[in-house]
Amino acid sequence: MAYSIMLDAGHGGARDPGAVYEGRQEKDDNLKLVLAIGEILSDRGIDVEYTRTTDVYETPYEKAMKANQAGVDLFISIHRNSFPADNEVEGVESLIYDLSGLKYKMAQDINEQLEGVGFVNLDSIMDQITIEYRGSREARPDLVVLKRTKMPAILVEAGFLNSDTDNRLFDDNFEDIAQAIADGILDTLESNGLIKEEK
Repeated sequence: MAYSIMLDAGHGGARDPGAVYEGRQEKDDNLKLVLAIGEILSDRGIDVEYTRTTDVYETPYEKAMKANQAGVDLFISIHRNSFPADNEVEGVESLIYDLSGLKYKMAQDINEQLEGVGFVNLDSIMDQITIEYRGSREARPDLVVLKRTKMPAILVEAGFLNSDTDNRLFDDNFEDIAQAIADGILDTLESNGLIKEEK
């Protein structure tokens, strides 16, 4: 059987746009990125399922239950970050429930791949930054999609929605960003012998 991944485009629907900045809504960026990542993973033989492929709302609990019922091997939730002050923080981070196992290695791999595209990797500067939760880090315990999923789960924050620098990177390098996240996933799966390396 093919390795299976459920991709979650964070937020969605009229009631939950996610972060909003100058008319830009996080839910739209998340969905666009998830669909691009899914196409790359499918082309590599991964069985890809989605929590949503249109602009609809489901609670985080419903998304976690959808993944559990599908029995997928991995859950990846895609988001854009936000900070109280505009244009003050930039960079990528990946959140996991605890710093262990496949998900921890994959979170690091994804961050490193995104750094290669041009994002600040907040994991690599964690010691120099005063914000207490940047980098590949254990998530706040209230993140349901990480807490209630029965499989390894990662929440990727693909840059800050209220950072002009990150938005330029996101728009100008969109295909490279989708490829970077897919590569971070695939590299970890290959190195752990869960899928065969591409020849």
